[in-house]
Amino acid sequence: MTIPFTDLDRIFIDGEWQTPEGGCAPVINPATEEVFAEAPVADTTQVNAAIAAARDAFDNGPWPRMSMDERADVMAAMAQALRQHQGELAALIVAEVGCAQGVTHMMQVDNPIRLLESAIAHARRDRPERLPIDISLNPFAPDGPKSIGGTTVVREPLGVVSAITGYNFPFLLNLAKIGPALLAGCTMILKPSPFTPFSALLFGQIARNIGLPKGVLNIVTGGIEEGRLLCTDDRVDMVTFTGSETVGATIMAQAAPTLKKVHLELGGKSAMIVREDADVTLAASMAATILSVNAGQGCAIPTRHLVHNSLRPAFAATVAAVAAQIKVGNPADPSVGMGPLIRDNQRAKVEHYIALGLAAGARLVCGGKRPDGLDKGFFTQLTFFDDVSNDMEIAQDEIFGPVGCIIGFDTDEEAIRIANDSRYGLNGAIQTADAAKGYEMALQIRSGSVALNGGTGTMSDAPIGGYKRSGIGREYGPHWIREYQHEKSIFYPIGK
Repeated sequence: MTIPFTDLDRIFIDGEWQTPEGGCAPVINPATEEVFAEAPVADTTQVNAAIAAARDAFDNGPWPRMSMDERADVMAAMAQALRQHQGELAALIVAEVGCAQGVTHMMQVDNPIRLLESAIAHARRDRPERLPIDISLNPFAPDGPKSIGGTTVVREPLGVVSAITGYNFPFLLNLAKIGPALLAGCTMILKPSPFTPFSALLFGQIARNIGLPKGVLNIVTGGIEEGRLLCTDDRVDMVTFTGSETVGATIMAQAAPTLKKVHLELGGKSAMIVREDADVTLAASMAATILSVNAGQGCAIPTRHLVHNSLRPAFAATVAAVAAQIKVGNPADPSVGMGPLIRDNQRAKVEHYIALGLAAGARLVCGGKRPDGLDKGFFTQLTFFDDVSNDMEIAQDEIFGPVGCIIGFDTDEEAIRIANDSRYGLNGAIQTADAAKGYEMALQIRSGSVALNGGTGTMSDAPIGGYKRSGIGREYGPHWIREYQHEKSIFYPIGK
């Protein structure tokens, strides 16, 4: 079967498809290890051309000068076009990422489009802000009449944005950059992960179909040097990146000499607190199911499970039982609940941390190996450790795989202390029968979001981002586009 969008064998610069100067690179299905397409690879010369196109489109093109409603109309056409291709998008992501179909249709495809639609609605309500009237002494005539004046705060597009995205939720991550930046009036150069290039290149096709002005969106591929150019070139005003903390720190260092704005959505080691009064079966079932999402390759997935010591035996037994019911395999099979990791080196990393956990004295509750009967594909079992102390490497480092740690506690204060004892602060969760107490605890957790008793399941209107080494800035919600805007205060006199 031909995978949708894999016929896109060129890169997209200044509104045109261009032959890649870096040749082509194989793209592998992580569930089969088979090459299913050859992707175009740009070189630094073409990245330079993409930056030039974005700069010219911002400085001289119509896009930044259009009204917000005019841009929103174009982006609404993009959302509509994406809706028409939902089935094809899902088929592509199953092949590129290896994500199970249930997760793919909902979280990888439908949810991103809903987020774009929400961003468009919020953008249409973006208006200048008029501050209260100000009455003050006239500094040039202090004995004369007082002065009266007003101030209007306007928001303008920040400029040229380079966006670098990861592989785990590629359509979401790409759309989460394109949507708010273009709505704000910025122009963009998008560089996706080489593991998932087609989830980005498809936006070139969409851009042409909806009549996006040339140079507003440019899509290039490539490696380290191409990425470095996007972070160092002084024609770029902002870098937005989603990925690991290590790469995020490198991007900050590269962007520093030109004082670019840097927006980072990075890693996490999120804690789920299970209080003594919680429904342990529900909490454990939720923990195992969430950890299986995209084989644990999600920065906001809770991987530290802080369980009251009175519930720990039941919690451990239940996660093992639930994990045993989650089918691991090729997501081409719709009955599969968890697919593979993205590549063999990522599986090797997961296996390394499993070995570290065992060596540190943690008790293996379930998993810990490669599944039987799956000789091809980068599969691993859903794994849980008990008897974990929070200072172990498996509790402190982002593994980015389906490995969960069960950590005991005796008091709420201890649970909060353990939850905050991390260099990350992206997400959190609390399971409790006392919702009011849970809310009080959520206020004390140092993370950008906390799900109380499962949360709402949507983030269309909620800002999401990290504390500490989990990132800088926020995505989603009513003020999303402000990450891509300057604020300008205009002061003016009123009357004589």
